[in-house]
Amino acid sequence: MKVWLAALLFACTTLAQAEVWRFGLIGDVPYSDDERRELPRMLNAIAERKVDFIAHIGDLKHGKDRCDDSLFADRYQVFNASRVPFIFVPGDNEWTDCDRLSNGGFQPLERLNKLRSLFWNDNFSLGQKKLALERQPGSYTEHSRFRLGPVLFVTLNLPGGSNNFGITEVANPEFLARNPVVLAWVKENFALARREKLAGIVLLFQANPGFKHYAQGLGQRGYREFLELLDKETSSFDGEVMVVHGDSHNSRVDHPLRDSKGKRLKQFTRIETFGYPTMGWTQVVIDTAANKLFSVEARPWSEKSR
Repeated sequence: MKVWLAALLFACTTLAQAEVWRFGLIGDVPYSDDERRELPRMLNAIAERKVDFIAHIGDLKHGKDRCDDSLFADRYQVFNASRVPFIFVPGDNEWTDCDRLSNGGFQPLERLNKLRSLFWNDNFSLGQKKLALERQPGSYTEHSRFRLGPVLFVTLNLPGGSNNFGITEVANPEFLARNPVVLAWVKENFALARREKLAGIVLLFQANPGFKHYAQGLGQRGYREFLELLDKETSSFDGEVMVVHGDSHNSRVDHPLRDSKGKRLKQFTRIETFGYPTMGWTQVVIDTAANKLFSVEARPWSEKSR
């Protein structure tokens, strides 16, 4: 009887200590009029799953569409109407590529500053419910962090294409100014996660930085320093590391990061979000009592979902 009672008390204590959080991931959406009509419905469906927040991993429009103020205002209205806290990370389609004539011939930095004035103008998320954020000091207000249980979330301005490195051997001045800030923010947050002995860290950014090419020693120059740092920081972190990106429109979950000896880093997970023409979202569950801290489920948005 005493043994049974002790076992029951232990089980109750374990259940009381176990904690669970959920979040939803989207990106590269909306790209069409149909997706624009469906997006509010999908956001409501995600909220119904009792997620703690939704993150949009950049590219809020098709690459051929203009980067007009009216489009930005429309997306702000949709994102801010989310019933749960909403995090938005910038992609190339809404700033680095806006100098294309088809996009309106804008100055990229002017468009980025416009985004900052809308989406990252205070220390809170978007959404009808707000999440308090800590922003990186300085002008890169799109860089933020927040905690969810034992996990630190970090947003980065790392756009697709070439990370705005440029098409020549000489890097763009904008890249040369921003890249060290991005790297410093990564270092600072891994150091914070170590000091606080956190179970996990999640980096949210738009670009597919080319993990496969990096593993082959062929890393793209716009992302090489970032991947080298990510490799180093992951290898020396005791918890789980997750990166979330979009860009190549290929929903997947894998473990593509390898160390300098070619060994796969099992504590590292990559999630890529759905992207046009396939609409959908990814659910991630944090469970402190599970063998794996993160569990992931891709959820396509179809007629049956509506």
